[in-house]
Amino acid sequence: MSAAENKRLLQQIFERVAAGDGALFVEHLADDVVMRVSGQNSWSRTFTGKQSVLRDLFGVVRERTTGTRKTIPLRFIADGDVVVIEARGEMTAKTGVPYNNEYCLIYRLRDGKIVEITEYNDSALCERVLGTFTASE
Repeated sequence: MSAAENKRLLQQIFERVAAGDGALFVEHLADDVVMRVSGQNSWSRTFTGKQSVLRDLFGVVRERTTGTRKTIPLRFIADGDVVVIEARGEMTAKTGVPYNNEYCLIYRLRDGKIVEITEYNDSALCERVLGTFTASE
């Protein structure tokens, strides 16, 4: 797929994610996707495989938040098989504290599937609102 096609695919996915619907995102995750959360804190680690990303990362986030979880894209930049998305999240922790993080998300695609994700975020906010990451909730 071209850079423009990859960009359009992620724009379509994030139109739904911004509305709180992650089904199209999940559909386009490759089985062997690798997701890296950057930084040097308890959330900073690499998740390998679709099930690990969904269970071990997003499952923990789901356990610690309530209601609809949204990631709203602000800008898309595409170059070949890479699409960079500047975004902001809208979530609420189970403690009632807003968790409105800011993200730089770097996606690499192959044949219409997301094969690699690197997430940069406000890690201090993440740990302050969602707490220390533990792999098993």
